[in-house]
Amino acid sequence: MSRVQLALRVSDLEGSVAFYSTLFGVEPAKRRPGYANFAIENPPLKLVLLEGEAGQPTVLDHLGVEVFSTDEVIAATKRLTDSGLITLEENNTECCYALQDKVWVRGPGNEPWEVYTVKADSAQLDKATESACCTPAAEKEPATSGAASTCC
Repeated sequence: MSRVQLALRVSDLEGSVAFYSTLFGVEPAKRRPGYANFAIENPPLKLVLLEGEAGQPTVLDHLGVEVFSTDEVIAATKRLTDSGLITLEENNTECCYALQDKVWVRGPGNEPWEVYTVKADSAQLDKATESACCTPAAEKEPATSGAASTCC
């Protein structure tokens, strides 16, 4: 079974952790500086909270589908590419305190989606180089038809 991921950039991380812990009845599965990750069983959801700027409203950072293996990421990449979507693969990438294999695509409203699997924990929140991962949506370049950008 896979689950949908919702990554939000929030101005009050502690308040948001308290709210979502109450809303879903679970504590974060992972806490790091500027980061909280909930693995919610019902409904099946991976909720990621990324610390944003104080006083700013919560914004969508990115969406995703967490799968259980690299083989599932590879299959999703093939399916998406065969459907004519522009994809950006990131294998063995450290992001959001995890080592991951993933593929990125953009929805019709330019919203970033990832299909990913977590291979191991990591001590790193942000990637060392610019990528689609963990970059506020407002800073991401839109993808152009037929050519991949730095964030798909």
